[in-house]
Amino acid sequence: MSRRRAPIAVLSTVIVTAATLTASTAAHAATTTFTPTADTYVDNGSTGTNFGTSGQLGIDNSPVKRTFLKFTVSGISGGVSNAKLRIHTDDVSGAESPNGGTFRAMSNVSWTETAVTWNNQPAIDGATLGSIGSVVRNAWYEVDVSSYVTGNGTYSIGITSSSSDGADYDSRESGSTTAPQLVVTDGTTPPPGDPVWVGAGDIADSGSGDTATAALLDNIQGTVWTTGDNVYTNGTASEFANYYEPTWGRHKARTKPSPGNHDYNTSGATGYYNYFGAQAGPSGRGYYSYDLGNWHIVSLNSNISMSAGSAQEQWLRQDLAASTKPCTAAYWHHPLFTSGANHAPSTATRPLFQALYDYNADVVVTGHNHQYERFAPQNPSGALDNSRGIRSFVAGMGGAGAYGFGTIRPNSEARNTGTRGVLKLTLHSNSFDWQFVPEAGKTYTDSGTTNCH
Repeated sequence: MSRRRAPIAVLSTVIVTAATLTASTAAHAATTTFTPTADTYVDNGSTGTNFGTSGQLGIDNSPVKRTFLKFTVSGISGGVSNAKLRIHTDDVSGAESPNGGTFRAMSNVSWTETAVTWNNQPAIDGATLGSIGSVVRNAWYEVDVSSYVTGNGTYSIGITSSSSDGADYDSRESGSTTAPQLVVTDGTTPPPGDPVWVGAGDIADSGSGDTATAALLDNIQGTVWTTGDNVYTNGTASEFANYYEPTWGRHKARTKPSPGNHDYNTSGATGYYNYFGAQAGPSGRGYYSYDLGNWHIVSLNSNISMSAGSAQEQWLRQDLAASTKPCTAAYWHHPLFTSGANHAPSTATRPLFQALYDYNADVVVTGHNHQYERFAPQNPSGALDNSRGIRSFVAGMGGAGAYGFGTIRPNSEARNTGTRGVLKLTLHSNSFDWQFVPEAGKTYTDSGTTNCH
């Protein structure tokens, strides 16, 4: 069947709240996030005191406080195309300030955080890298340090303030979710090839699972998708800022999301739509489409009406009819096919699956159950269909706590729970390869190839 469409492409740059930041344009280069090897501050009100084990980093002009950060960059090839320093204000009264500080390079990289005091502090003697204006508590800020961080090596950065109402940032001792970050994008442009489409659902909460899966994305090029429940528990703006942003948020510029029921725990999913902006499609609607190579991709919203004749179902049929691409993929949150014990199959999604089947779609990816499952090609009733059936995946292993399996459904070919990871699909001209990429330290994987119809 011919597939024709009028191209629709939406992509926005990263929106941040720092005064001196540029978003990376190297969306297909490898991005690596480094945490400090040392950080501390000094205080001229306590000249002999070391604050190296403090969970806080202070800057002020009365009393004078200065902060020192040190990062070791390794594994970068081809130079650096972009480097961003990301810091998080402490969630305590007084952490806010009208002056977020001036950031300068330092020549001294041999200092240690447990030995530095006001009396022996290293000099902040290098070029000014940037500055931040007013800051509020419990928020992320970024400064472009690309002029200083140019490759592998050790780098020290000093932060000072001219305000007597200083700011307080979280140190590396505060934990992985709020510790300072140096996000480095290397300058290696990969050779031309088939598009890579990678992601997962059920992602960010107060745990460390999303940190592990975001680290996988650091080394996988391509377009990132999400299958909903991007943040827990209620999809609020603060949860996006504090849970999603420090991890998967560094890949936001190349992300094409879909919403989940937890995103809709905030009325109208406003936290979700405000965070992702135009990348989530028309505001409040939650469904949209785009092309990658020879593929037409559709992101759908399983939290609103999906019935035959609904606005979404009618739009989907029109969109698929307009497509000229030989291969089609779709994704949303609630699975039609799943063996998960926590959430039963969502039969309300069947009209969407039916429309995709009618237009010879090739793959559907969902989330909701926090696990991984792969199904053989099926028709909308769940019968095996090797000629026209759609291969479907449940990819809810993005970071949230794992769910168990119940009754194993017909045509379920591969399953895993307890291993977080991402599902990587390489989109060839008339086929796709899939690969489950596990978090560091785990061994489960799954891979294969399916031809387009």
